[in-house]
Amino acid sequence: MQLAFCPGEAGAKDLAGQPDSSSRRKGCHSDMPEEMRVETMELCVTACEKHATNNESAAKMIKETMDKRFGSSWHVVIGEGFGFEITHEVKNLLYMFFGGSLAVCVWKCS
Repeated sequence: MQLAFCPGEAGAKDLAGQPDSSSRRKGCHSDMPEEMRVETMELCVTACEKHATNNESAAKMIKETMDKRFGSSWHVVIGEGFGFEITHEVKNLLYMFFGGSLAVCVWKCS
């Protein structure tokens, strides 16, 4: 599987092609098309900021938005110190870190 460089990683660029200096996004792995990946990362950041003290609410916001935008059935896990092994549809996976040690995993599996 080919994983993309994501904003926040060394050498990454922002949408204007400039070096990304974001301190909130620490890196990610994704096989999503670029447009979907950028939209999903922005959604994850928005949800984690809006629901900073409630990961369950943030995950629900991301899942419901992804289901509406890209069709069902999306799954979201947000937390610290977890491992996972999943089956997902090709080009429908994003795993990113936010604000240090908070990880967000978003994938589609129907």
